[in-house]
Amino acid sequence: HIGDRYRNVVGIFMNQIMKGEPMTIFGDGSQRRAFSYVGDLASTIAKSGWMPAAQNEAFNVGADAPLTVLELSSRVAKAMGVVGHPVTLLPARHEVQFAWADHSKVARVFGEMPRTPLDEGLARMAKWVKTVGPRATPPFARIEVDKGLPPSWRSS
Repeated sequence: HIGDRYRNVVGIFMNQIMKGEPMTIFGDGSQRRAFSYVGDLASTIAKSGWMPAAQNEAFNVGADAPLTVLELSSRVAKAMGVVGHPVTLLPARHEVQFAWADHSKVARVFGEMPRTPLDEGLARMAKWVKTVGPRATPPFARIEVDKGLPPSWRSS
């Protein structure tokens, strides 16, 4: 969902690039995440309803190769054909610094999942977002608790 400026950093970056805006990163960009191509996850999620071994179980599905958000911004810019697109660093949020999961349990139950290389997945997504164009983000309509809300989210 490239029109959501609050979630999905890849979509956020691509949307910002198409709007001619700098990519925005909270903190210094050293946060590490593992990013997944949705096509790699869909079949495993779809099969889960018919797998007796998956009943009442929780699984981590996704990528195994973490990278920094700053490195991701560079790779997204390359996929979008704008190497060196500007990045703006915003004040850090209170967030997990390192986030990726162990996928050994899902591999035991479902077998190995497909692993689309990050740059290939970014290229596929970039091709798609260029066909749909930039999207506007509707502001949060009703925020009940705004304590700790990043200042950049208040301006919407």
